[in-house]
Amino acid sequence: MRFVHVSIRTNDIDKSIEFYQKYFNMVLVNRKEIKANNAEIAFLKNKDDGFRLEITHYKNQKEFKQAEYEDRVWDHLAFNVDNMDHIISRLKKDGVTITDEPFNLSPSGPLIAFIEDPVGVLIELIES
Repeated sequence: MRFVHVSIRTNDIDKSIEFYQKYFNMVLVNRKEIKANNAEIAFLKNKDDGFRLEITHYKNQKEFKQAEYEDRVWDHLAFNVDNMDHIISRLKKDGVTITDEPFNLSPSGPLIAFIEDPVGVLIELIES
């Protein structure tokens, strides 16, 4: 058995695809309509390690909002970054929400930060 992918929902599939391509070195592998549940899905793959992310847009979903932080069932995605200062600066310049500025978990631990994607999915950035 092996892990295959993670799926997140969006209310704007184009904006979400663009976000993950721009900041996380991902390429669009497949995009298609799913008539059975009136949805559209897109699969992206990270160029470096092959991690797969499915982005799903349910066209009949009337309300789209993330639960308050303490009420979330889904916590976050995590990506390694080479240069935290550079990526945080770039994200801020582009108006991306930074929920937690970079900090070290311990004196010798990695530098981490948290941001949100265009629909509020929490993303952890890790610089080892």
